[in-house]
Amino acid sequence: MVSQTRHDLAVDLGRWLQQRNWKIATAESCTGGGIGYAISSIPGSSAWFSGGFITYSNTLKHHLLDVPNFVLAQHGAVSAETAEAMARGALANSGVDVAIAVTGVAGPEGGTVEKPVGLVWFGLAWENHCITWHQLFDGSRAQVRKATIYEALRSFEKIT
Repeated sequence: MVSQTRHDLAVDLGRWLQQRNWKIATAESCTGGGIGYAISSIPGSSAWFSGGFITYSNTLKHHLLDVPNFVLAQHGAVSAETAEAMARGALANSGVDVAIAVTGVAGPEGGTVEKPVGLVWFGLAWENHCITWHQLFDGSRAQVRKATIYEALRSFEKIT
């Protein structure tokens, strides 16, 4: 099996969205806009990509995506609860049909025993649904970010 390139994954995501006449938005922390960059690299992506929120700080997670301060205080930025709130906030604040959110510890510093370097939480919101999941990626900061972008581009397969 040949692994897909980032370009291929973004093209597949676009086809999937266009078949449903849906638009997507992103809410990114640890990728710093990398998912949006990958999507917007596809010619014609403006038909299905509305844009994204780069919310690296907790302040912007709260102000732009309506992540409750108590969620950030109780669970931290890298958590299922924050990923869900980010995805739901991106969905609500952008008028799209589906939103993907990522928040994690890309490294090389910043990890803890509970939240090690490479831990990334994902949130995927659509209609009245939201799912979260996490991955623990190995490698450098660049490798963790790249793997996160790939996983986010594949996430539409989780919508049934």
